[in-house]
Amino acid sequence: QVQLVESGGGLAQAGDSLRLSCAASGRTFDNYPMAWFRQAPGKEREFVAGMRWNNGGINYVDSVKGRFTISRDSAKNSVYLQMNSLKPEDTAVYYCAATPLPPVIFDLPQEGGKYAYWGQGTQVTVSS
Repeated sequence: QVQLVESGGGLAQAGDSLRLSCAASGRTFDNYPMAWFRQAPGKEREFVAGMRWNNGGINYVDSVKGRFTISRDSAKNSVYLQMNSLKPEDTAVYYCAATPLPPVIFDLPQEGGKYAYWGQGTQVTVSS
């Protein structure tokens, strides 16, 4: 069985930083897409950041560019999201996701439906 487990969420004040972690088990995601999504109350799930390959192919949603950094450790089958300069509008449940994908597909999927495996989510709450 494949599992993705997020950790690192919590309560923060505007301007604070949090680091989210996602550890995958049950299969390797070596050079497969790994990404972070979030869903705020009353809003649709949105793509936040993702990596197409172990060491590259990074994309971010415009609202987090310059503040969030995605990284991954292939040896640990894990992906991370460093969130700096947090804003109240970052408040959401954050999910990590991963999916197998043929290497000839070089674009990073940014639609949730394209990802086969999901974590349980971790709550991030940012107060003003």
